[in-house]
Amino acid sequence: MTLQKSQIALLLAVLLFFTGCEQALKDEAVTIAQNGLAQAAIVIAQDAGEPEQHAAAELADFLQQITGAKFEILHRPAAGRSRLLVGPKAAKLAARDFSTDGLGAEGLIIRTVGNDLILAGGHPRGTLYAVYTFLEEHLGCRWWSSKVSTIPKKPTLRVGPLNVRCVPVLEFREAFWFDAFDGDWAVRNKCNGHAHRLDAKRGGRHIYEGHVHTFNRLIQPEKYFKDHPEWFSEINGKRTHKRGQLCLTNEEMRKELVKNLKARLRENPVATIASVSQNDWRGNCQCSRCAAVEKEEGSPAGLMLRFVNAVAADIEEEFPHVAVSTLAYQYTRTPPKYVKPRHNVIVRLCSIECSFSTPLADERNKKFRDDIVGWSKVCNRLYIWDYTTNFKHHIMPHPNLRVLGPNVKFFVDHNVKGIFEQGAYTTNGAEMAELRAWVLAKLLWDPTRDGQELIDEFIDGYYGAAGPHIKAYLKLTHDAVEASDDYLRCFSQNTAKFLSFAVLSKGLAYLKNAEVAVRNNPDLRFRVQVAQLPVMYTFMTRWDEMREQAEAAGADWPMPDSIKDAFEHFMKVARKKNITRLDEWNPGYGALEKALERATK
Repeated sequence: MTLQKSQIALLLAVLLFFTGCEQALKDEAVTIAQNGLAQAAIVIAQDAGEPEQHAAAELADFLQQITGAKFEILHRPAAGRSRLLVGPKAAKLAARDFSTDGLGAEGLIIRTVGNDLILAGGHPRGTLYAVYTFLEEHLGCRWWSSKVSTIPKKPTLRVGPLNVRCVPVLEFREAFWFDAFDGDWAVRNKCNGHAHRLDAKRGGRHIYEGHVHTFNRLIQPEKYFKDHPEWFSEINGKRTHKRGQLCLTNEEMRKELVKNLKARLRENPVATIASVSQNDWRGNCQCSRCAAVEKEEGSPAGLMLRFVNAVAADIEEEFPHVAVSTLAYQYTRTPPKYVKPRHNVIVRLCSIECSFSTPLADERNKKFRDDIVGWSKVCNRLYIWDYTTNFKHHIMPHPNLRVLGPNVKFFVDHNVKGIFEQGAYTTNGAEMAELRAWVLAKLLWDPTRDGQELIDEFIDGYYGAAGPHIKAYLKLTHDAVEASDDYLRCFSQNTAKFLSFAVLSKGLAYLKNAEVAVRNNPDLRFRVQVAQLPVMYTFMTRWDEMREQAEAAGADWPMPDSIKDAFEHFMKVARKKNITRLDEWNPGYGALEKALERATK
């Protein structure tokens, strides 16, 4: 085929066009390091705040770990070099019209402009999150736990073009797991809840004045009941403070509560949320006035919300930055017919009665599903108190991982603005604790993520070559609970059907294979040994029963011959991991010590 001159000219023009586009893309890229030498400088404003200064320091530190190069942090433009512009003021050096409008406190922008890279966001946490998002999503850094991370090695580093804008859908994100309280882990994984140790340079956090169950703290029975019994619940015709609540239609009590709350807020000026919430039991007031309101509203939540709305109105003028938080919990979980929360009221809906081996959208959890649908229609600041551990047995297998992703998405789909994921918060070493904390943090930041993909990513990064065996073990326990009719609660017993000898012995075999796979790596081997503890714990607490099941099945015994030897191995690993308790309430190893005593008599 012969080309005409016009066709040849057009073809050359097209080639030149694509060559020019490719060159433009190359020009947009930012060279950060070349063969272990820094090719860019980090620039922040002279008057940059603590979070921006810390963001710049973290960027310099991790870039050095990645490339081997040392990066300068400057307060003025770096002539002849690419610039990594950290913070909104520095961003204006490359984009004069740069704005944080619409970003709030945590939204972020990552953008290449020519040979510069902007990493900036809202105050106080947005710029920090821009840096960590860049390091994580574009350079491959991972912070699995407070002590374990993956930092890639790339002596030559080029990025771009980039144009990312992100504003989190959840304003409150708390992975309430012991290791997750570490400030560095929390800010790097973008948690901002009350328990995370986030100081000013790490962007701070949401701070509660009274975290929960505050009635008895705001109106102390020992101080008030003698002179004002009418301030407390009437139950069966008598006023009482024992296992009771407050009389929420008593105006004098409300005025005193408001006075006490204001005093607490003055002493805690950094608080952003104040809890005005029922005690951790039932006992709501049955006096005629309270009963009438509850009947009118169709739920005790109506009386509670009317009271909390009044408190929120009373404190708003002096504390306009503080929201008042209450619970939709146990007897207050069903939404009311008429009253709606004020704009400065947060309702925390609790999932404590649910089954956690099935998604909350499932028919097994219909009552909770109906409640969240109802609250989502009336509440603009609906928070969730969710449960992701077993309080009776922190160390026992608790196969709820498959529901974490679907549940967070379910919450967000129903107008939820904040999520508190309660885990094993009093000790290291709970079952798959680091995995749960990391996966939850990722989901809370971006609820569209696939939960199972996150689980797999963590296992691969945290357990290395042992990962396939860890995945097989988790698949086994999750399949087992789904095949049973066990109602997996946050207070499940160690005698649940899915914790059979057959399941546990096969699970332990997978975990032993995992240890063999990493036997030459002491760090990975220890992580696998910690993962074995939940199965060992369950065997030991049911030692004699498990021996009988093994004999009846004609199966090999997978544990040491004596419970004493098993206990000593368990304690060796547990002490090294600094496990201080096996349940929510009791320090020490009482359950295992009792099992040891029984089995050695």
